[in-house]
Amino acid sequence: MPEDAAIQTVTLSLFRFDSALSRLWVLGQMATARLSLQAMPGAGFWKLCGSGTGEGFAPKPNWGVWAILVAWPDEATARARLAEAGLFRRWQARASESWTVYLEPTAVRGAWAGRQPFIARSGPSSPGIAVLTRASLRPSKMLRFWARVPGISEVIGSDPDVAFKIGIGELPLLHQITFSLWPDTASMARFARGDGPHGCAIKAVRAENWFREELYARFRILGAEGSWAGADPLASLMKDAA
Repeated sequence: MPEDAAIQTVTLSLFRFDSALSRLWVLGQMATARLSLQAMPGAGFWKLCGSGTGEGFAPKPNWGVWAILVAWPDEATARARLAEAGLFRRWQARASESWTVYLEPTAVRGAWAGRQPFIARSGPSSPGIAVLTRASLRPSKMLRFWARVPGISEVIGSDPDVAFKIGIGELPLLHQITFSLWPDTASMARFARGDGPHGCAIKAVRAENWFREELYARFRILGAEGSWAGADPLASLMKDAA
């Protein structure tokens, strides 16, 4: 890739809605926000997502936490749209809290709804890495998958290396997305491939063909705006790197 070529930037924006009225409002946005994103200049691949209870790793919906994921042609476009577009300004105004992380894809495998949404490019390292996984479950395997989730959630929640984690999804129960921040690839790999609940679940996925489709993406972290649970999730990664 030429040095002057545009580098794709992906944004994940999380929004927390505490009041009953704001939660009803954002439910309505699941229809109207699609029109805004379809017409937004520079917005390539995008998804509107809900979340599960707790940190999102549960089948019961959390009506207060929602997310917007967008792939942009470059970082300048991403930052301009999030600062100026009416869609993001409305969501931020209604939300009690919001946080956006800017990401550059460095490794991608698999597909999302039959397409490759992210363009991976090697680049300079940054403090920490971000990992996104997306899986489309086979309905016949749904109960087996969700039986594994509590154990995985407990382990990732107690892992001292994970700086942030959340589970979101496009369609309850069947389409699941995980997003997490780690200090490095080694710590992430230890969790993903070890002998704990997650490693055992991955082995079952492969042996029993649980997923109709899956995608794995790793990102360099470009920066973040806002807060989540009263803090910037990147703060611990930056502190460790200092």
